[in-house]
Amino acid sequence: MTNTPGAVTGAPLAPALSSAALTGKRRVAFASYVDENYLPGFLALLRSLALSNPGVCEDFVVLHDDLRPGSIARIRALHPRIVLRRVNTGHYDTYKKGDQDNYLVRKAYFILDVFRLREYDTIVTLDTDMVVLRDLGELLRLREGLAAVPQFFYGQHKLNSGLLVIQREYLSDAFCARLDATGRSGDYELDKHDQGILNSVLDGDFVRLDARYNFVKRRLSGDLPVPEDTAILHFTGRHKPWQGGEAGYGQAEGRWREFDMSDAEFQAAYLSQPGGLHHDLVVHLGTPHVARTKDTESARKVAAAHIAAGDYQDAVDILSSVHIPLDEAWPHEVLGHALMSVSRYDEARAQLLLAAAAPNRAATAHARLAQMAWVHGDDATSLRHATDGISVDPTHRSSRLWAQRAASVPEQEPGGAGDQLAHVAFYMDRQGNAGDKLLPETVRLGFGPDTTSRRWHSVHAHRLFDEAALERVNARRGLVIGGGGLFIPDTMPNGNSAWQWNVPDEHLRAIDVPIMVYAVGFNAFDGQSYRAGRFRESLRLLVERSSFFGLRNHGSIARVRAMLPDHLHDKVRFQPCPTTVSRQLVRGWTDPAEREDTVLLNAAYDRAGLRFGHDYGHFLAEIAKAVRGIGAHTEVRCVAHSLDDERIAFDLRREHGISLPVIPMYDFDNDGIRDLYARTRLVIGMRGHAGMIPFGVGTPIISLISHPKMTYFLADIERPEWGVSVHDRNLGAVLTERATGILDSHAATVADVHERQQSLWKVTEANAADLRALLGE
Repeated sequence: MTNTPGAVTGAPLAPALSSAALTGKRRVAFASYVDENYLPGFLALLRSLALSNPGVCEDFVVLHDDLRPGSIARIRALHPRIVLRRVNTGHYDTYKKGDQDNYLVRKAYFILDVFRLREYDTIVTLDTDMVVLRDLGELLRLREGLAAVPQFFYGQHKLNSGLLVIQREYLSDAFCARLDATGRSGDYELDKHDQGILNSVLDGDFVRLDARYNFVKRRLSGDLPVPEDTAILHFTGRHKPWQGGEAGYGQAEGRWREFDMSDAEFQAAYLSQPGGLHHDLVVHLGTPHVARTKDTESARKVAAAHIAAGDYQDAVDILSSVHIPLDEAWPHEVLGHALMSVSRYDEARAQLLLAAAAPNRAATAHARLAQMAWVHGDDATSLRHATDGISVDPTHRSSRLWAQRAASVPEQEPGGAGDQLAHVAFYMDRQGNAGDKLLPETVRLGFGPDTTSRRWHSVHAHRLFDEAALERVNARRGLVIGGGGLFIPDTMPNGNSAWQWNVPDEHLRAIDVPIMVYAVGFNAFDGQSYRAGRFRESLRLLVERSSFFGLRNHGSIARVRAMLPDHLHDKVRFQPCPTTVSRQLVRGWTDPAEREDTVLLNAAYDRAGLRFGHDYGHFLAEIAKAVRGIGAHTEVRCVAHSLDDERIAFDLRREHGISLPVIPMYDFDNDGIRDLYARTRLVIGMRGHAGMIPFGVGTPIISLISHPKMTYFLADIERPEWGVSVHDRNLGAVLTERATGILDSHAATVADVHERQQSLWKVTEANAADLRALLGE
């Protein structure tokens, strides 16, 4: 068989970049210089940060030169993402001023090492004599300049020490060279109140922050209370709270003592915080807390955090380590969820039935029971549980979904099994994601014009592939696996494969017809990973058993090959998503004679935290600028692949006064989806198939990149300029410029799309010839 390992024009495989590099996601970190004397202050700082900002957990870089192993262990116990960096004292050997044995001078010098960090886009420095009292979201959303609070005592042209918010342009060799040159020249003032070298270099050129972000203790002389809006309280001066404090500052030091607690007290305090807790902190602090206390509610919270991160077995383990009283429904429900996610179905059913007895958890428990019955092919039981869930809560969306699935029996047309191909795919529900709805049919078009059940036997990827399903597949001519990014760990988790197809190894081994993996994608988000060895084992077996193994972009090929032994690498080949060549596959296709004067805008909100990080407000404001700019030339409409996609229209109207018409593409049939995209002039889309489908019908695209797969596709067609990160600092201006450029040279861009598509079509045709030979056609 012909293998086609290169890109569409023979380009090398996609480089092994980090997900953040592919999506442009802003990497944020905190940083402090810590020594043994100030360790108690730093531990209080870490506790205060977690308790005041319970939903924040970024890397925390600890700059140090003398921390003992025991001290490092104490630090690590409080935060799951500690990054240790030794300062390089050699940088400062030739500096002209300062007693290197004086801590304040050493700190002023060594904190400058933060400017030598290159892994981050934004760094927030905090002094070890600070505590955080309020939300720091405003600081984390800053994207430009170097920000600090002006000095309270010494004039507005100098920044106060302790808090800096440093952006990428300052984390550079050029800026470090300026710092070093000033340090060696001695042309600066260094005292206990300032960052002498930094102040000299900046000369007042920094972004001014409100004093509440670095509220110095000296402002509270006379035992004044700490103002309610203080976000960061800074204990400047010689006398630190952990060293006995200083007369006249009792109320301020009382705030510091709120965070002077044992590890056990801190763990309990964090888990008792209201609102959204960060799953990394919940796991890090909750695991030892549960081990010590055996507290059921804490175990539930930790298990839920594990489930959110895709660590389903860890969720089972921690809830199994505690006694759950019969009448505590929520822990039973979470344990049931975890057990079904690792395919321990009988145990999961028992837990969920216990949860269903409580009115406040019954709807969710019944929905999960309905899901589990549906997975096993028991539609009658699934419908019964879903109906029970609706009877408890008529608005319960998940129960309604499972009721619809269980009541929908696929049409079966007469035809001999021996004439059919079996097809494993994610078959989308009515009003489900439009792209996923279109995919199964389009995959089938890659094998011929007949996409009906006369030629195809449907196998839903999420249903358990049991012995009966195996028998049905082996009665067909072959098995096609394809229809989206099936290599993702959490869409419909199971313990049999740890990806979307719920197939046990023994049944995969027993398939005796040709297995053809067709245009599957590796769909992990930035910040999401496959932690289970089960996925690697299932993947390896699938590649070994496949007669054809085609992935839809070279980024996916690189990721999958990295998880396989060398001897299987050559089996992994390039098969573009068939939606990208729809004009070639759809029988009788004709390009539209005229297009509507519209631009369609799509945004996605599934896993929004992974897509946007701290930048959603920035993204929305920049999209508003782009909509106004592009709208001056062409009408902009919102196109929703799923119900959640409509949020962009709601948020633009509420936050920026912009009203967009919303097109509910989730209600369209497949021909309607293709037709709409073919008749518009440009699509600006965040979903993968909001790029690939319009491209496939000949329409220019600009991808809003929040997922690596967007970058992978644009690399394959050698048009990276057709994408822009949702985190781009100038997103609005870039989108406006590129969109108007495409609209102004529309005919040429359409011709370019056709040319790019032709390259993908050649690969698809070559693979089709191999598949026909494999099937004896």
